[in-house]
Amino acid sequence: MKTLGIFRHAKSDWNDARLRDFDRPLNKRGRKGAALMGLHIRDHKVKWNRILASPAVRAAQTIELAEEAAGESPPITWDRRLYLASSATLIDVLREQKGDPRTIMLVGHNPGLEDVIFDLVPDDGSSPMRDVVEEKFPTAAFAVIELDIESWSDLADGRGRLVHLTRPRDLDPELGPQIES
Repeated sequence: MKTLGIFRHAKSDWNDARLRDFDRPLNKRGRKGAALMGLHIRDHKVKWNRILASPAVRAAQTIELAEEAAGESPPITWDRRLYLASSATLIDVLREQKGDPRTIMLVGHNPGLEDVIFDLVPDDGSSPMRDVVEEKFPTAAFAVIELDIESWSDLADGRGRLVHLTRPRDLDPELGPQIES
């Protein structure tokens, strides 16, 4: 069995119109959400063997703040292909992982990350958490999928069970959609 973590970057700053999308940093709310989710991910008690991450500034800052808060630093592979990647690309990157780590966390962007959940977790009514993701997989959301596979190269649609989902607002209501900062 393999475990896949999915961590969407935290809320980014749109104030500087001169910045390329790739270079947008986190805003104040995003920095708070990244740190809070870092603590939550640590407390979830999964030892992440590898992090595969988009090198976009907002994703890198999310990881940095989450690791700083959690006091943990799993090995990170920065992969430009993960920047705004589709589900198909994300799954291809997972399939090519060498060394066959038991746990991998993807850190990146929507819609690709939520589409990975839709592709791996069957839409058969058995997962209320999948229904929540269909409503929205917001910034800094964290999900865990268990996969009945021996090797990452065996990854295929419909092979996962969504066993955990936490959004920043689940931990701090001020980080919900009704509050702007």
